[in-house]
Amino acid sequence: MKRFLLILIAGCLLSHYPADAQSFLKKVTRNVTDEILGKTSAEKKSEQPEPACACSDAELVLDLSGNLKLDYKEISISIKDDGSILVKDRISSKYYVVKAGVTNGPYEEGDPAVTGFEEMDENANSKDAIPLRYKEYVKKTGEKYTIQFAGKSYGPYAILNQFAVSSSKDRFAAFATETVAATEEDAKKMEAAIKNAKTDQERMDLSMQFAQQMQQKMMQGGGPSSLAPKLVTNIPNATFDPMQSVGGMLNGKVKYGDIVMVANDKIIDMQGKTILTLKQDAVGSEYLFISSSGTKYAWYKYGTLSFSDNAPLAELFNPHLLKADGKIYLAYMYYSPKRNAIMQCKVVF
Repeated sequence: MKRFLLILIAGCLLSHYPADAQSFLKKVTRNVTDEILGKTSAEKKSEQPEPACACSDAELVLDLSGNLKLDYKEISISIKDDGSILVKDRISSKYYVVKAGVTNGPYEEGDPAVTGFEEMDENANSKDAIPLRYKEYVKKTGEKYTIQFAGKSYGPYAILNQFAVSSSKDRFAAFATETVAATEEDAKKMEAAIKNAKTDQERMDLSMQFAQQMQQKMMQGGGPSSLAPKLVTNIPNATFDPMQSVGGMLNGKVKYGDIVMVANDKIIDMQGKTILTLKQDAVGSEYLFISSSGTKYAWYKYGTLSFSDNAPLAELFNPHLLKADGKIYLAYMYYSPKRNAIMQCKVVF
């Protein structure tokens, strides 16, 4: 009776509002047909259309059926810089790691196998995040940092303001400060001493004493110039001045094998030259990519990958540059209902 009423209502709507009722009628008819035929949820899912971004030569990344039997709507995915993928099943709270086409797991939270997938958000260049994310290259001794890259050592530095490694893993760039007039420990000691001072004169004397200590430390560290951040890199002929960064960020994922500065609507190379000025739609994107020729670019927002010279691709995630067979590709992933799997497509870029 319920099915009959639904179809009857849809028929009435169709006679009065054909445009609106058409889609409703299709949905009702499809649901009733599925119930009559006894179709499973998996069968229903496989009949869903492939996303607009699907390609004919897609590569399998993760099969969600088989032994895994994971629901795509109930998983979250994190990607490491080395391309390995962490999959969390929110139902069981289990983790799986996919690398080079091989899936391992399940793992419990806190297992060493799932560490290193820290969220790469806007705080990825913060003081605490840099040594964690780039622990392969950044070492801390006491209150100083050193950079070890390709067999060479740089530093020590009091602060690493920014740090980036190229996707080819053969270049790095950092904004580093050699000296600070006062460390956090110095500041805590000064604050405690002044707080415990009994008279205004004692507080003034302590302030003068700390000011002299800061000046002495600054001169021992190389003078006032040592307090300013400078560019540290192995990129040949790099001359970019960090003081001109105007809030921009070093980025090793925008152009394969290179590091650039992303500053609002401009992409700047390490010689300070503007490579591209972005369209307004591309400003503030989650990801930006420049082609190897430097003549076109792409940007990613809300599941859509847009191109400066082509039509956009929708319903995708994890866009990234990679090199294979001597070519540079802009790759992305999507969910395939037909295969119940996460797939990857590659566009020559």
